[in-house]
Amino acid sequence: MRMKGFTLIELLVVLAIIAILATISYPMYGNYVTKSRRADGQAALLQVAQELERCFTQFARYNDENCPVVVSDSVEKRSDQGYYVVTATGVNLGPTSFLLTAVPRPPQNDDSDCGSLTLNHIGLRGASGEKTNNCW
Repeated sequence: MRMKGFTLIELLVVLAIIAILATISYPMYGNYVTKSRRADGQAALLQVAQELERCFTQFARYNDENCPVVVSDSVEKRSDQGYYVVTATGVNLGPTSFLLTAVPRPPQNDDSDCGSLTLNHIGLRGASGEKTNNCW
C-alpha cells in the first residue's frame, strides 16, 4: 500500500525555495515603492513650477503677493500623496527666478539615493542624494 502526501523533506525544500525568492524580491519591491513615491515629489515640483509660471505671466514676477501659490513671500505645499513638501523661501523665490525644493517626509525620507529634489525657473533639475543620476 502506497501512502499519499508530502514528506517533510519535500515541504522543507519548498519552504527554502520560497524563502530564497522572498529575500531576492523584497528589496526590489522596496526600490519600486521608493521610485513611485519619488514620482510624487517630482509631480509636486512640476505643479508648483507651473503655478509660478502662471504668476509670472500674469504679474511679471514670481513672488507677487497676488499669486495664489505665494504666501508671505514663500511657497510651501504638500505633494498629493504627502511624501514630499515643496518649499521656496527668501532668495530661492525672487521676482525673476525661483528654486523649488521637494523635501521628503516619512517614510520617503529614507531615500538616500536622491534625498531632496530641486527644480529652478529654467527647468534645471537636481537632487541632494548619493546617486543623483537616476532621480529624475
